[in-house]
Amino acid sequence: MAKDGTKARIAVVGAGLMGHGIAQVFALAGHEVKITDTVVSNLDTVASRISANLSDLGDDERAVDRVQPCVDLTEAVRDADFVVEAVSEDLDVKKKLFAEFERRVRRDTILASNTSVIPITAIMEELSRRERALGTHWWNPPFLVPLVEVIGTQWTSPQVVASTMALHEAAGKKPAHVKKDVPGFIGNRLQHALWREAISLVESGICDAETVDAVIKASFGRRLAALGPLENADLVGTDLTLAIHNTVLPAIESRPEPSPYLQGLVAQGKLGFKSGEGFRKWSAEEQAALRARVFQHLKATRDR
Repeated sequence: MAKDGTKARIAVVGAGLMGHGIAQVFALAGHEVKITDTVVSNLDTVASRISANLSDLGDDERAVDRVQPCVDLTEAVRDADFVVEAVSEDLDVKKKLFAEFERRVRRDTILASNTSVIPITAIMEELSRRERALGTHWWNPPFLVPLVEVIGTQWTSPQVVASTMALHEAAGKKPAHVKKDVPGFIGNRLQHALWREAISLVESGICDAETVDAVIKASFGRRLAALGPLENADLVGTDLTLAIHNTVLPAIESRPEPSPYLQGLVAQGKLGFKSGEGFRKWSAEEQAALRARVFQHLKATRDR
């Protein structure tokens, strides 16, 4: 990592949905970025996708000039200070890719995986220099959601964690240090704990799927961006929180395996937007409207 105040040289491996957004963020922050992908069409369109995003967001469109597509992996990573992998969620693919990185980068290059759930330990365990490897979990879309979870393993150097946190903070992100490498890290563990109970409410006939979403969006969902759950617990008092938990927790879904109701939806081919029906039916127009609503909401709140 650059230590003299100059910008770091970034390599992004994977130019798909996440990779092009990560490259966009670093380029907008002034870094020179090389990006590579085995899918040629992803590389052919990466500049136009980044340009469209920058234009839509009103950001400096010249940032795309700092993004250099590279067909060759060695060319992309050999001079990099920081390499971030953003390929498919496949453990074997990621392990092989990081082994390739080690043969091509400098000894001081930091290596990061943008995985959402795969333990970083499993990805990096066979590397020869595991102290410079860690996880950086970006959220979709990377240029609108501020959080990046920085996940160290038992081998990761504290200096590497600190440098990675500083790099992302300087790029305008909100890095969160995940001190233990656990499946789902922090954000997805919290998110899917909520999803488990939401599915259970529908499965148990307490309400339908539309009502679950309506209740969340019309109540605590409105204040989550300003009031975190533990801030809320302190606000109302830990004594009241304990009293509520004594009553509610025994009734909350706690099984460790996926819901049979969810398994049934998948077995029936009800795959959500992919098939037009999941927990509820979705027309093409409804799908487009929901995607647009989420994007506009994130766009409106990105600088808060």
